[in-house]
Amino acid sequence: MTLTPTAPAPEACVLALSDIVGAAHVRTGPDTAKWSRDWTGLYQWQPRCVVLPASTAEVSAVVTYCHDNDIPMVPAGGMTGLTGATQAEAAVMIGLDRMRSVRAIKPDAQIILVDAGVIIDTINEVAMEHGLVFPLSFGARGSAMIGGALSTNAGGSNVLRYGSARALCLGVEVVLPDGRVMDLMSELRKDNSGLDLKHLFIGGEGTLGLITGAVLKLSSEPAVRATAMIGMDRLAPALGLLNRLQEATGGAIEAFEYMPRTYIAKHVDKCGGREPFDDAHPVNILVEAASTRADDARADADGTPALLATLQGVLADAFEAGDISDATVAQNEGQRTEMWTRREDAAEITFDRHPLIDNDIALPLEQVPAFLDAVAPRIRALDPGSEDFIIAHLGDGNLHYTVYPTRSDAELKDAVKEAIEEVVRDFGGSFSAEHGVGTAKLNSMTRRKDAVALDVMRSVKAALDPKGLMNPGKVFPNA
Repeated sequence: MTLTPTAPAPEACVLALSDIVGAAHVRTGPDTAKWSRDWTGLYQWQPRCVVLPASTAEVSAVVTYCHDNDIPMVPAGGMTGLTGATQAEAAVMIGLDRMRSVRAIKPDAQIILVDAGVIIDTINEVAMEHGLVFPLSFGARGSAMIGGALSTNAGGSNVLRYGSARALCLGVEVVLPDGRVMDLMSELRKDNSGLDLKHLFIGGEGTLGLITGAVLKLSSEPAVRATAMIGMDRLAPALGLLNRLQEATGGAIEAFEYMPRTYIAKHVDKCGGREPFDDAHPVNILVEAASTRADDARADADGTPALLATLQGVLADAFEAGDISDATVAQNEGQRTEMWTRREDAAEITFDRHPLIDNDIALPLEQVPAFLDAVAPRIRALDPGSEDFIIAHLGDGNLHYTVYPTRSDAELKDAVKEAIEEVVRDFGGSFSAEHGVGTAKLNSMTRRKDAVALDVMRSVKAALDPKGLMNPGKVFPNA
């Protein structure tokens, strides 16, 4: 990124921004270290400065200053992204760290109004004080901010039941690239008054504006949960098992997570985790059901809640039918936590090895096994010594398919990505499921996104950000 000739000198920029937010809240030089790399360490940069506004009004003033002086600006949340979407060389980074207010919670309406800098776990903790939950759940929820989660349309483990971040958001407040504030903080479940503009910014990765507030949907806290690990010899019967579990529980399945043997072995080695079963299985699935119904929470004479008994019954039938080889059902919260820790350590054990080629793909549910059979030979043909590593939100068809190549050159990396994209296309899938595009998938956007759709996207970007200053170089490949 190159600064425009009309941009003020860095010192003048810092002084002007200090007048807006206070000198203590503008970071420069070594003090920007926290905002100078992403979580993976694959992307590093040096921002012009980092400014930390405390309110929407201050964000508006900062953005207006940058817009009027032709200074590129990059929104920054919890820095937990994986696609280079916060790269900000020589740009002003606008951090949400001080925007941590829960503006209101309305338990009867089951909604909460928050600043964009509120940590996702904090939202859930506040909701639970009222017998509610905010069901957006993924490994980084303890540090990820809701503004960033909305800007990438984050998914996670509960998409199967509750949908992605987009489905959990009723309204947003956005500072546009010229500094104007657009109030879309609707609490309505229905509103057909023209285009639903919030959807431009949810998933827009900060390229069209900066989300400063949100109205989020909450759900009743479950009265009971039932959690199990399932061992299988092959993946193909898994979708039928999921359907039977949904039918038996009345659609109560919240998570259906796939971990192959290679994942379990690496987790045991790197994290000291325990094997889920006495015997190793090629396919390992974490399933969780949850219900708010009192009848599902009611225990039998042995103390087993009805929902847990239902889960055990379906798994017993599947074992008799030969669809599964083993199952372990959590009998207490400690065992449930152990199962979830195994799954949520995924990022740490995936990114502990380099070089790597990270792919976040979506497939039709019934095509997942066929995709995995087809893609491995394509990768081996390009790089015979490479290894793959898989973890998946199997219930919604989202695979995190990582390749560890034998060398780190960009040409091989792009060839591997393109080969994976071709197989994904053949099976009717998408090269991007829940992590966003950032800079990592710009080539994929060029190759795979419909050309007319790309033109429309560029037109929207040009209309809202004609100077191209808001998170430049992300999401939209050059024409």
